Amino acid sequence: MNKKEIAHIRKQFKMDNELMKIFDILNVYIMKETNEVYHWERNPFELVDREKQELYMGNFKKLLTGELDHKLFELKFQEEAEDPSKVLLHQAIQTGDPEEWQDLMMLLVNKMLADTTYERDTVITFVRGQYYRPTKARNDAAEETGNDEVFGHPFILCSVNSTEKQRKALLFDYVEREFKYNVIVDPIIKLSTPEQGFFYPSVTDNYSDVNRVLYATGKSNDPNERFISDVLNAERSVTAMEEREIFEDIVKEVAGEQLDSATIAHVYEEIHQVIESHQDEEEPAKLDYTDVERVLTASGVDNVTKEAVERAFETIVDDKNYELKANSVIPKFTSKSIKIDTKVATITISPQDLRYIKQVSFQGKRCIMIEVDEDAVIEGFTLTTETLLEKAD
Repeated sequence: MNKKEIAHIRKQFKMDNELMKIFDILNVYIMKETNEVYHWERNPFELVDREKQELYMGNFKKLLTGELDHKLFELKFQEEAEDPSKVLLHQAIQTGDPEEWQDLMMLLVNKMLADTTYERDTVITFVRGQYYRPTKARNDAAEETGNDEVFGHPFILCSVNSTEKQRKALLFDYVEREFKYNVIVDPIIKLSTPEQGFFYPSVTDNYSDVNRVLYATGKSNDPNERFISDVLNAERSVTAMEEREIFEDIVKEVAGEQLDSATIAHVYEEIHQVIESHQDEEEPAKLDYTDVERVLTASGVDNVTKEAVERAFETIVDDKNYELKANSVIPKFTSKSIKIDTKVATITISPQDLRYIKQVSFQGKRCIMIEVDEDAVIEGFTLTTETLLEKAD
């Protein structure tokens, strides 16, 4: 599943969309004290108040917002799992009976409650529906449009949202003309910040893939391993942060612990070029040990050989044929995604500008030197330029 396919699905979650039909919605309220189902209700989505529909649509769109391997993870189902959720979900997506679908979703809820303690009251929302994808692009000049022939893709979406108590407040009653204390005790369901959920089935080459599921987490690089393994019965995926750590360990294994800023900048530029050259391809760019060898050699790292990089792959990931996702191993190239923390200041800089920073020794002290093209201004004052010379021994 690539970002274009996710973006297409996310875009369908809007009101009055002829390419999206949601049939039923099931809400399950979990009490934190007892960790049990306190209340549930299922309704045809079209009978839900329009204001509520808009809130739910925003929740579903938010759930599917984020980068792959950061907040969204396409997962394979486990080959051998007891009472596999793959079978349960497949049955649920095929049934046309709302009650049978509801019963199957409640079985998933039971899995979510097993051996789990929720810190707050929690609402689990399921919807079943179908989105449609035109078989060809719309042609406004022709009488026939791309929507005349579409493929239907049935789906199930689940969103897990915590609740919070309403804040104490003082209200003014216009009718009685008096100030009143807010006594509302009903919890607020945080639909704008889903904690996790999933979309089934996944999509491969614009076709539904029942062997995979798209898992979503509310915190970047922090998937819930128990939910993935015990609820979805899926195989865990490597996060972008973990992928970057693997790449860093491989480079350290080959080049050593220390590199100058210019070399690091060259490494990032080489990988960025690889990413740019694969922009028009469906699959994201990947780096095997031969690619990493080429990147390090082109960046000026000394004594790099293909054999050394191959051994590093075997040492770090125990697989010389492992492929790293290029997007995951470098910070965002055009934004200030690199943070340099020191005792006196925090510097943020983009990878493409890393070449202008150096760590130098001056009078026996380590210093960060930043090359600039213009005068630095602090609180309206232009700094004077000093010429620093080290005394000869």
